[in-house]
Amino acid sequence: MKKNPRFIPNESLPNREISGLIQSYDIVGDIAVIRVPEEFKSLSSNIAEAIMRTQKHVKTVLRQTSAVSGEYRLRQLEWIAGENRTETVHREFGCVFKVDLSKCYFSPRLSFERMRIAKLVQPNETVLNMFAGVGTFSVLMAKYGGALTVFSIDVNPVAVEYMRTNIRLNRVQSQVAPIRGDAKQVMQGLKSVANRVTMPLPEKAFEYLDYAIMALKPTNGWIHYYDFEYASKKEDPIEKAKARIAMKLQKLCKNFSVSFGKVVRSTGPNWHQIVLDIKASKK
Repeated sequence: MKKNPRFIPNESLPNREISGLIQSYDIVGDIAVIRVPEEFKSLSSNIAEAIMRTQKHVKTVLRQTSAVSGEYRLRQLEWIAGENRTETVHREFGCVFKVDLSKCYFSPRLSFERMRIAKLVQPNETVLNMFAGVGTFSVLMAKYGGALTVFSIDVNPVAVEYMRTNIRLNRVQSQVAPIRGDAKQVMQGLKSVANRVTMPLPEKAFEYLDYAIMALKPTNGWIHYYDFEYASKKEDPIEKAKARIAMKLQKLCKNFSVSFGKVVRSTGPNWHQIVLDIKASKK
């Protein structure tokens, strides 16, 4: 995520209003994705020009025109400047990820969180990634964590094809197993196999928590649980998230504890994306 780009002022608006128009933009590979409200759409070209002038490696600027939505977590994108394309190659911690931003979900804002999880993985672990997308979490866990096997699941067929490509590009074919399908159905055949489960889809993590527990081996295992949590200024979003999952976990496993929790990022006024590292035992 890049903050406060230096873009060309437009004389139709006061400078202070323009400077507050865009607070951040994402760069994925050589593509920048900006968010400009519809009423200020005419400023998009100026903003794109400034980004390409200050970020020399950016070859394309796209404007996000909708929220992320739908089963495949896609967003509508409008070409603004540079090369008219949505496919790029993103580099992260020595790994490369090919992705089409119009057909697959991808967020560069989670890069440090992906590496945090990768470093927690122990050699020879079996990991199950329930919402793998184009394989970013999966590849990093294989490369940096030394996972023996990563079952890498996603329901989006296009994302799975890019995942297969990224597995080859990063030479982790012997460790990462791409699987197309809904995690609820896929995991019926993967019961009690995992030392660790990642759930990097906040919209569905609570609903799928039963299946994460199902996938863990009977002895202690780990679940990396992501969710969205609303919290006022007087409330702690981490404590609210812990309380919300506690009742469900009490019914699903014999013992559990939350060893770590943090706010990954803010997603709106009083809304937070959180992560909890949960240690659970079915015996």
